[in-house]
Amino acid sequence: MSDRQTPRRRVPGPARPARPGSPADRRPGDRRPAPGRIRLGNPRPRLRMVGVALTLVLLVFAARLLQVQVIDASAYAAKADENRYVVHTLAAERGGITDRNGVALATSVDADDITADPTMFTREQLEIDDGPEQAAALLAPILGQDQATIARKLRTRNTRYVLLARRQAPQVWKQIKDLKTALAKKARTDRTKSTVNVLAGVFSEPSSKRVYPNGDLAAGVLGWVNAEGKGGGGLEQQLNEQLAGKPGKIRYAQSGGREVPTAGSTETPAVPGSDVVLTIDRDIQWAAQHAITEQVRKSGADRGYVIVQDTRTGEILAMANSPGFDPNDLSRADPAALGNAAVQDAFEPGSTAKVVSMAAVLEEKAATPLTHVVVPNRLHRGDRLFQDDVDHETWYLTLNGVLAKSSNIGTILATGQLGKTQQEANKVLYSYLRKFGIGEPTGLGFPGETRGILAPPDKWSTSQQYTIPFGQGVSINALQAASVYSTIANGGVRVQPSLVRGTRDADGRFTPAPEPERKRVVSEKTAKELAQMLESVVDDEQGTGVKARIPGYRVAGKTGTANRVDPATGRYRGYTSSFAGFAPADKPRITVYCAIQNATRGSYFGGQICGPIYKEVMAFALKTLQVPPTGTKPANLPVEFKP
Repeated sequence: MSDRQTPRRRVPGPARPARPGSPADRRPGDRRPAPGRIRLGNPRPRLRMVGVALTLVLLVFAARLLQVQVIDASAYAAKADENRYVVHTLAAERGGITDRNGVALATSVDADDITADPTMFTREQLEIDDGPEQAAALLAPILGQDQATIARKLRTRNTRYVLLARRQAPQVWKQIKDLKTALAKKARTDRTKSTVNVLAGVFSEPSSKRVYPNGDLAAGVLGWVNAEGKGGGGLEQQLNEQLAGKPGKIRYAQSGGREVPTAGSTETPAVPGSDVVLTIDRDIQWAAQHAITEQVRKSGADRGYVIVQDTRTGEILAMANSPGFDPNDLSRADPAALGNAAVQDAFEPGSTAKVVSMAAVLEEKAATPLTHVVVPNRLHRGDRLFQDDVDHETWYLTLNGVLAKSSNIGTILATGQLGKTQQEANKVLYSYLRKFGIGEPTGLGFPGETRGILAPPDKWSTSQQYTIPFGQGVSINALQAASVYSTIANGGVRVQPSLVRGTRDADGRFTPAPEPERKRVVSEKTAKELAQMLESVVDDEQGTGVKARIPGYRVAGKTGTANRVDPATGRYRGYTSSFAGFAPADKPRITVYCAIQNATRGSYFGGQICGPIYKEVMAFALKTLQVPPTGTKPANLPVEFKP
């Protein structure tokens, strides 16, 4: 054996199981974790996922920002302005109405419309559930309205404006404003935060209220202004466009119910309406209205009207109705009294219309004022037996006497001479009725005005052929009747009636109304003869109008008493009593017409109950306008002749 020893071989034995984690259990490349540490997975995939998610979120934000600031920027700005800015209408000052001398008949005073923003009464704004109810409880007694109604308005959705009350006196808004200020102050100083200013969303808008300083004077002519601030009747309605002006607008930013002064505002100013100057004389209107009101009361009549007209210009100096109404308080007005009955009522005129028949007879030269007319007690024509208002023996009258004594029979006989046949006579009479304005609009254009009823002659019934000459079977309004007499007084020239002299704008410039239409109806000679005949009605002791005499003045006039058609039943019931005339008779200046419907106490004859009204109103008008007596003597045409 050599010095180098041979290595000892290890004898294989039974294998021992390897311990977990031992080198024999590991794979090549594995490292054994350090004692006490937790092995983490690879973070890179998770980081990539988070990065992608954040990128997507940022892209969504960027897209939304791009949409808001670039694509839909104008739309969102508009919505922001809509919520931030409020727009209020600036009411235009309504023009006033004055009489011919500048006396105020209708004017406007400052007032406030009480409004609210319902969005300021929500729980989100007030942090209470019953904000509208609390506000309504405070406002109801001030506005005089139902509490539940106000609360319901304050809960209106999808609007920032509701109207709580129109045209309130400035004292009403001051009371609300003081209460609103007190609540705001208490809310600021209340440390418990239990006080809420429930009136923060209540505001006011400048407005105006219509006032009629003379109460019911000329109410039928003036009309009234409705809750919307528009003319509801009369001239207020007819001339609403001129009176109303043009409203303006103001737009401003607000926050918490208050204007933000630094945000700026835009305003379109309102344009005031024009003032309207009427032809009415306030004093003459008062005299006419007082006289007719008293007589309607004494007579127990349904109603009455008086018209005073300037014979030369056609201007209406007074147009009075009774009963009337106070446009300052329509809640107390009788609905039947609203309106202007002097142009809206159609009625049969009776004997005051005989002047048209006489005008036709004279103009057609069928007779003269001195022509003899034999008037029997009864006259059979067509299917009727006609009579006068009194039984009498045969009268021997001149044509002048027929008018003075107001004979129906004499008028039928006279107009029968207008044609060779009754049909021809009817056509001639019809033409004159139309020339005088019967059955035609007066030209005023007044709301609800009636043109009356005048059938064409071929439609006249058998009886109408003979009743229309003395004023039955034809209907007119009071202004048409007055215009007939003004035409005669004006030398046979009809001047279209007018109520408006002109308008005055906000700068004080006066624009006169257009010149009225003028049309000759009969000759000056015929008009003069008619005036002399009408004097006999008043001056002659046999005339029916002696109660209309005015000392010192020559008066021309005519009475009328007609069967009245009851508008409720369409049947004849009661009477229409009337008187029409002008003065001075030889140099006419003023026409007065009076009519009373269905007098139930005392006399119903026109000369008895309307003659005195004519005298009172005419005397007052002559004095007011300083019309002197002419000093000439009347013609004193004969009434009768000896057979």
